[in-house]
Amino acid sequence: MRRITLKEFEPSEPLALSDQEVEALLRLAPQVRIAPSCAVSGQYELTPDAHVGVVRFGETVVEIRPKLPMDRFFFILSYAVDPSLWRREHVEFDTEDSVLEAVAPALCRLVADATHRGLLHGYRNERDALQLVRGQIRFTDQIQRRYGMLLPVEVSFDEFTEDIDENRVLLAALHRLSRLAIRSAAVRRALHHIMTAFHSVQLVRMTASNVPAIHFTRLNEHYKPAVGLATLILKWCSLELGREGSTGTAFLIDMNEVFERFVHRALQEALCLSDSAFPLGRTGLFLDEANVVRMVPDLSWWAGSQCRFVGDVKYKKTTVAGVVHHDLYQLLAYLISADLPAGMLIYAAGEGAPVHHVVRHAGKTLIVESLDLSREQEQILAQVEILAKRIGSTAAKRGTS
Repeated sequence: MRRITLKEFEPSEPLALSDQEVEALLRLAPQVRIAPSCAVSGQYELTPDAHVGVVRFGETVVEIRPKLPMDRFFFILSYAVDPSLWRREHVEFDTEDSVLEAVAPALCRLVADATHRGLLHGYRNERDALQLVRGQIRFTDQIQRRYGMLLPVEVSFDEFTEDIDENRVLLAALHRLSRLAIRSAAVRRALHHIMTAFHSVQLVRMTASNVPAIHFTRLNEHYKPAVGLATLILKWCSLELGREGSTGTAFLIDMNEVFERFVHRALQEALCLSDSAFPLGRTGLFLDEANVVRMVPDLSWWAGSQCRFVGDVKYKKTTVAGVVHHDLYQLLAYLISADLPAGMLIYAAGEGAPVHHVVRHAGKTLIVESLDLSREQEQILAQVEILAKRIGSTAAKRGTS
């Protein structure tokens, strides 16, 4: 097995790659830039963007490690999914641990917590042809399919079962991880062991486009952290069938999304706000009078229908050809659409220094802040607390205006 290790945003040493390997990488990991090496003729340099994880094709495994230490990476990921996951467990990471080795045990722990009293049951609507009437007769189907025959009867009924969407999402994510290049035998055993509890649940192939939306109530609230991480895993995993039946897999986590979710969740907790008051993205803002140009800021604070604060989160500065200050222009558009005097742009440290920009002729202030993710975990949350106080002060000015 050939293993290639890359680091987020850093170009690799010159690598010898076959045409088939280049083609597989282009299909499975388009986020990795492949360029001919200037130093060694006939070889390539690979440069990942903000996606980290594992890509496997044939006998080659490409591992992309985050620029953050693994414990910081796991902290912001786990906190973004469920702050209690980070609070109740202290996880030690080896320097050789991969992103996959961090995520797979986290899912196992969350699923174990959600199902320790047994799998969740619920009602699922079933359609079948039976010898006895059960539920409601589907008269139209009976006429069209049975041509006057009395039996079997086309019926629909509600089945109280474990084979519901919540369990299907968890099983699909566990199964997908079990097929990836996990080095740890203990993690592989844990995945297979916990999947045995889902023997009565149908394995459905899910992708980012067909993961069912789960509505949470007091009855299934204990599933929320596990379903949240499982949904992200299904979004991050891909499986492709190449030439001659060869299979390639990719598990690539978008650090832009992880950072955005972390900042939102940490600020929401620090401000003690509900999901409705401090949503992750909201579509109630428009830039134009005709409500055609929709604005969706990463952060927004609402009091009923009134927007009290808007902000944007950037793990990496957005690069747009010919546009130098794209992120600032985006925040300004949010402020105009929300009719607010000030808003905040939050970068990961190194992408932008703290500064206030007062916009000419507009009466708008663009506040730029940063979070240093290289610090200890408690220090990162202390930085968030400071940002929350500044956001609260900004929102309070709108509330009294």
